[in-house]
Amino acid sequence: MERSTRRNFLQSAGLTLTAGQLARVLGANDRVHIAVIGVGGRGRSHLREYATIEDCRITAVCDVDQASLERAVALAQTLTGEKPKAYTDMRDAFADKDIDAVSMPLPNHWHALATIWACQAGKDVYIEKPASHNIFEGIKMVEAARKYQRMVQVGSQSRSLVERQRAIQLLRQGIIGDVYLSKGLCFKRRKSIGHKPDRPVPPGVDWDRFLGPAPMRPFNELRFHYNWHWFWDTGNGDIGNQGVHEMDIARWGLGDSGLPTSVVSTGGKFAYDDDQETPNVQLTTFEYGNRQLVFEVRGLLTGGEADFSRRGANYIGNLFYGTEGWMALDGNGFRVYKGEDNEKIMDESGSDGGAVLHMKNFIKAIRSRDHKNLNADVEIGTTSAALCHLANISYRTGRKLAFDPTLMKFANDEQANRMLTREYRKSYVVPESV
Repeated sequence: MERSTRRNFLQSAGLTLTAGQLARVLGANDRVHIAVIGVGGRGRSHLREYATIEDCRITAVCDVDQASLERAVALAQTLTGEKPKAYTDMRDAFADKDIDAVSMPLPNHWHALATIWACQAGKDVYIEKPASHNIFEGIKMVEAARKYQRMVQVGSQSRSLVERQRAIQLLRQGIIGDVYLSKGLCFKRRKSIGHKPDRPVPPGVDWDRFLGPAPMRPFNELRFHYNWHWFWDTGNGDIGNQGVHEMDIARWGLGDSGLPTSVVSTGGKFAYDDDQETPNVQLTTFEYGNRQLVFEVRGLLTGGEADFSRRGANYIGNLFYGTEGWMALDGNGFRVYKGEDNEKIMDESGSDGGAVLHMKNFIKAIRSRDHKNLNADVEIGTTSAALCHLANISYRTGRKLAFDPTLMKFANDEQANRMLTREYRKSYVVPESV
């Protein structure tokens, strides 16, 4: 019996089922039907990863760039033997009743509105990191997920890696005593993007839809594809790109602490004369009473820290300092050192495949209809993203800021409070009421 026929049979038979019950009945024989929205470099990785998961089917792809869309259709067909539907407007994909869930490796400025639209359309959502482009958007994403009872997983795949789960469990159990300092390092080599002039929009690109909630600007190649990360309209700098992974782990290691009472972030864009707006060196301190979270971004030539080994041109990971020792955690695994003699007492290797494990966790939660089964539920992801946004607001205002996590506002600082959200273009407004 075909999927749609089976659904109609259950309904015509007079069986009244909740969404969760219907999902379980269909799940006995059906795969979760996925649409990948945004099929650039990361989107093609999503296609490769979902193609390995037997419990799902790639049903559709969507992109505002016709060339990227055609490449994605061909790749999906090669990977699965089935040709997916192709959309240029995500809203058409959301309206497709054959699609159960959407996986969206979109530019940051689209994360919130796309997630809200998908939830309103009854789709479950895998949204890439950082969860939001600003703090207001994160709040609205959580509200939408809960209101429409959708599973919304944020692409913080470290949460699905077994050795990282074990490292965090050991911290909770006191392996280094009481943790007083959590440090995240994003020493990722980034070369200059140079200068490029504005030019006409290339054929096959819907520039209006690409910009979406962001201000309308002339087309510039540096604001398109990957380099949109380095402009405030569309990205959040490397603290919100690579860095949000380590920020999430840093917060996880503090016990999934919420938001801090103050933040100070300094740095700059050093060494290069180019069009990038975001800093390539940034140092941030968050205060949590008797604990601190410190985060450092360094995109220039650099050495490492602690016992991190070089991975390509990068040193990326987390350090945790406690009353009895310290832990280093990176792509190679984690190491634990104890006592005055700095004795290494534990050395566990890392593993690959975090993205696929994270997607499998997403599919499992879709079937269970319980967001608590998600390893990186939207509330976890938006809180970690909010730390990146707080850092950037402090950096851009040039001062230390006091923050009230209950009111979700800065104390007596209207300039900083205006940066909690943004002005949205007509037709692309993140709504106050979802």
